[in-house]
Amino acid sequence: MNESTDPLQTTEAMDLTKSSSAWRAWLDEHAPKLLLFARSQTRSSEDAEDIFQDALIKLIEKIREGEFIGGQEAWMPYLYTSIRRLAIDVGRRDDRRRRREDYSSEEVAEEQRDQSDPWFDSGASDDETRVFLEGGLKELPPKFSEVVVMKIWGDLTFAEIGESLGISQNTAASRYRYGLDALRKKLSTARRKGDLSI
Repeated sequence: MNESTDPLQTTEAMDLTKSSSAWRAWLDEHAPKLLLFARSQTRSSEDAEDIFQDALIKLIEKIREGEFIGGQEAWMPYLYTSIRRLAIDVGRRDDRRRRREDYSSEEVAEEQRDQSDPWFDSGASDDETRVFLEGGLKELPPKFSEVVVMKIWGDLTFAEIGESLGISQNTAASRYRYGLDALRKKLSTARRKGDLSI
């Protein structure tokens, strides 16, 4: 390949990519500034070091593959931009992970509340029935269970349910009937199996 068209053939690129002492000298001079910038862009020093290293690796790969445009004077702006972009990516990743973890902990707390906060207020003799009804409601498709809950516990009419769900009142009534039928089947199956004592 012709030297004039190959970006890797520039004197600066050749010096730093082929000579470890020249690369080390350049790095010793500029690393503290770049690392300080990375620390200002991230939430932890570990993330800053990782981002700094990733940015350096990207630069070296671009130089070796001949994709880097500009000489050594363009390395610093490139590294600052890379560090900034990588820091944004890491911040977004951490935020997503934190939201997932928060959501998971909320689910655990909700499950614990469900276990200690029964849907039905009843005496101890009805605990078995309550457990089966709660389980049955949770197993129903949401379109049926939400109508049953809104009708029984929300004390809403089918017209009000239909309006709030964006369905007709006849559809709400039909979903209510299907939901109740499914609950009846679950209870009768439990009675036949002997899981329920009533």
